[in-house]
Amino acid sequence: MLTLSPAVRIYLATGATDLRRSIDGLSALVRERLALDPLSGHLFLFRNRRGDRLKILAWDHGGFWVLYKRLERGTFAWPVADLGDPVAMRSADLALLLSGVDVAQTRRRRWYERVA
Repeated sequence: MLTLSPAVRIYLATGATDLRRSIDGLSALVRERLALDPLSGHLFLFRNRRGDRLKILAWDHGGFWVLYKRLERGTFAWPVADLGDPVAMRSADLALLLSGVDVAQTRRRRWYERVA
């Protein structure tokens, strides 16, 4: 499982993405479709049309990482939003998403968080 710093933000690209794209193609999508910087050190998630495959693009000081997960059965729960608008999520939500939980169907309890 991934261990992420609280400073790392996680963005989902809504809609379907052609996962045959390489690192350069995914980083271009981050720049053009999400209007974000792929070299920021944040995580960018992409899902295919069927919903059974997921790629995560991340920059790590010296180069890019691509993590790829293919489900043998079922699909990833993906938020419905305007195409091109990135959806931000917490690292705890990413862990739920990767383990098969539909984050949209869960209810977050009121919790104290310090706002910077």
